[in-house]
Amino acid sequence: MDLQLKDKRALVTGASRGLGYATARRLAYEGAWVAINSRNAEILAETSLQLAKECHTEVIALPGDVTDPAVPEALIQQAARAFDGLDILITNAGGPPPGRFDGFDDSAWQKAIELSLMSHVRLIRAALPWLRKSSSASVLAVTSYSVKQPIPNLVLSNSVRAATVGLIKTLALELGSEGIRFNSILPAWTETERVYALMEARARTNGTTVADEMVKQARDSALGRMGTPEEFANAAVFLVSPAAAYITGVMLTVDGGMYKGTL
Repeated sequence: MDLQLKDKRALVTGASRGLGYATARRLAYEGAWVAINSRNAEILAETSLQLAKECHTEVIALPGDVTDPAVPEALIQQAARAFDGLDILITNAGGPPPGRFDGFDDSAWQKAIELSLMSHVRLIRAALPWLRKSSSASVLAVTSYSVKQPIPNLVLSNSVRAATVGLIKTLALELGSEGIRFNSILPAWTETERVYALMEARARTNGTTVADEMVKQARDSALGRMGTPEEFANAAVFLVSPAAAYITGVMLTVDGGMYKGTL
């Protein structure tokens, strides 16, 4: 299938590794121009050069911490000016730390809100003037299947990410008449650096090994395994592409059947 992404202009945040990197890579393979962001400028620069060489398209590196209120606006302006516009925005950031409710004070909650809600809000707000000029405008927020099925020991993520999917659904309804699509994608346990870190935390708590915890979690999937970043990226890139032009307001789980609900 031709996803009609050649020369589309995209910004992907949190893209130096994991799900964001895999998504940016797939966009680049499809011929899109891609701006990638993460906090680590050195790693990001290496990643952009690697992607440009591998995928034969334009990739630019835009370092910055999206929890800094000034950064989202700057990222959007830099990407849009470099590409003379913006068609696709994928808002992605690392998740809050694991822990139970009693372990977090107001400061921890505020940091989680800045990371997992306000970064999306600020990026989208800054991007709207540019997206309104696009004939194929699309926004995709990366959240978690925990918004449908809370994950033990992840109270911050379970709570704050739910607000983000509420935001995205609302914007799909508010701005659909302007031709801008908004969707959220809900990955489950995928083989990324963040998941390995969470498995390490579980192993310490349970007195097991990371390998033990990975096997245990994989059993929760109908397919008996965790997903790969590439499998996630395939779904994400389809959702933002013109090939999905009549899909908006969805919360797509990419979970190998880990979510057990019917809705």
